[in-house]
Amino acid sequence: EWYIQNKYNKKFEYKNYAFLFNPEVNEFDVISFYILAQAVAIHFKPNSREYRIFIESQGELVENRLRMIKSNLRDEVLDSLLNQLLTKYSMHWTSFKDLINNKRLKLTDVVIDNGEIIIEREDFIERFEEVARQHHKRSEQLYGALINEQFKQMIIGRLVMQSTENYMNKVYEMTKKVTPHENINKIAELLSETIKTTMSEATSYIGGGGAFTEGAQAATLLPKAFPPCIQNTLDGVKSGNRNDAIVLLLTSFLSYARLYPGIFRDEYANVRVSDIDPDLTIVNNEILPLVFHAADNCSPPLFEDDPQEKLNVIAKLGFGVHDEVDLNNEGETTWYTPMSCEKIKIHLSSLCHEDKICKKVGNPLSYYNRRKWIMQRENKNNEDNQENGEN
Repeated sequence: EWYIQNKYNKKFEYKNYAFLFNPEVNEFDVISFYILAQAVAIHFKPNSREYRIFIESQGELVENRLRMIKSNLRDEVLDSLLNQLLTKYSMHWTSFKDLINNKRLKLTDVVIDNGEIIIEREDFIERFEEVARQHHKRSEQLYGALINEQFKQMIIGRLVMQSTENYMNKVYEMTKKVTPHENINKIAELLSETIKTTMSEATSYIGGGGAFTEGAQAATLLPKAFPPCIQNTLDGVKSGNRNDAIVLLLTSFLSYARLYPGIFRDEYANVRVSDIDPDLTIVNNEILPLVFHAADNCSPPLFEDDPQEKLNVIAKLGFGVHDEVDLNNEGETTWYTPMSCEKIKIHLSSLCHEDKICKKVGNPLSYYNRRKWIMQRENKNNEDNQENGEN
């Protein structure tokens, strides 16, 4: 609950969760960690929203707690934790492949020398003293700039997340052999309801859309701003181009235009559909009906002729190859971003009827955002002119 409110609710009240940072909860915190980890691992799939939220909450909670340690003690605590957490890793970057594969760590985040990730002060100074001198800096200064407290806190948080996931995966495998305690089942149900309720409450403050960034917010669709290729797809596509037009182009375009139109503006865009549409109401009631209607307009109707493509539509939204979107399946596949204009020209040339805006953009979603901006500016000018005329 703390994690969801902190991440999504712009009116989040920190004082309501101050007890989480009270050292006196240590024992209860450890117990609740294992109970919750087991409840999630036993009742939800590894790619589920519940799995992901719990794992991310642990890393975020640890990083927040580290920031609250007194400054004169923090460095010692950070080094002690790193020594504990890194015992299972060699310092070669390949040992961090799980963190890298899960996008919890980027190679650009760390200092690497001859394939080894450098964290220790003495190790850094020994390796980069000459480099520091060439840049007219002391090696200690360079170390402080590159490998500071924030960096160490980030690494610790990511390692905690990975360790949490590893533990949960072991529990998930053990469920095939062991029957869980009935109270674990009750807690899993409570957890699912808590996530659903809290997500709904937290995101309600920002117009129905959660946000990792300012761009990750739902926005009403404006069909008049759709680019020609999308308009043509909605009107119906003839045999030969139907599959790519409906599954690859239209599904991705409509989902991002409605849920996350700012995807290309954001530096960090590791967002899933449920982050913005927690109960999938928008997907089920707005996006999929438009996609299915366009599929019916095809000649011949796409899903009647090729039922498998309906599964592929669900897959392109990130919910695996299934008949319908289900939060338990989210993450099995990737939420695809719209194909570029260049690819549309090559693979769907019959749909590409360029206008003057097309020549200034490289993606149909960029066209949509630019056209919306133009329309909003024109509307404002018209309103201003009317107001001036009345005056």
